[in-house]
Amino acid sequence: MVEDSYKHKGMRKALVKLLREKGISDERVLKAIEVVPRHYFFEKAFLEHAYQDKAFPIGEGQTISQPYTVAYQTELLELHPSDKVLEIGTGSGYQCCVLLEITPNVFTIEYNEVLFNKARLAFSALKKNPHVFLGDGSEGLPAHAPFDKIIVTAGAPAVPKALLTQLSLHGILVIPVGDSNTQKMLKFTKVGENEYTREELDNFKFVPLLGKSGWN
Repeated sequence: MVEDSYKHKGMRKALVKLLREKGISDERVLKAIEVVPRHYFFEKAFLEHAYQDKAFPIGEGQTISQPYTVAYQTELLELHPSDKVLEIGTGSGYQCCVLLEITPNVFTIEYNEVLFNKARLAFSALKKNPHVFLGDGSEGLPAHAPFDKIIVTAGAPAVPKALLTQLSLHGILVIPVGDSNTQKMLKFTKVGENEYTREELDNFKFVPLLGKSGWN
């Protein structure tokens, strides 16, 4: 059972207010941030960090993303409740839980087995039911494609072709691409069989995407 006190809920309301001030406007995204208990993904000793707008280490050289980054990427996906979504990089499971508040049909893949197992326990405790896979997210999940939306939560050296080909028509891929210091958020929309529009957005700093089409 996940304890979610009035104090936690009040801290989430304050976080949502901050995200609005920083430019997040999709009400479904803001509602999801307000509902998901981010403190559950923190060890008890670090609970005071849970609702600060910053990334935080979760072990294995990985982090739980800054709430603004989670909201920013989720908003770019233009999610609908009927969308089939692929998340590359399950990490703590927090971003996945935000997605699940908007659409129930979420597939998520994690490269690191320790984090994969921890995330599955978290989903179970929170009574969430994404399709969770252990494997190379840089190659996507071809057996379950196509996807309406794909979100990559790690910085890639280039855009993996496999992810573009696994989009459905009018599907959207959101991915940070760059070097180890900074990445530019890119948004691709599939407009034809092999045609995509590309938008370059803000700069971010993510942990590296690992795997065949990531950083080895």
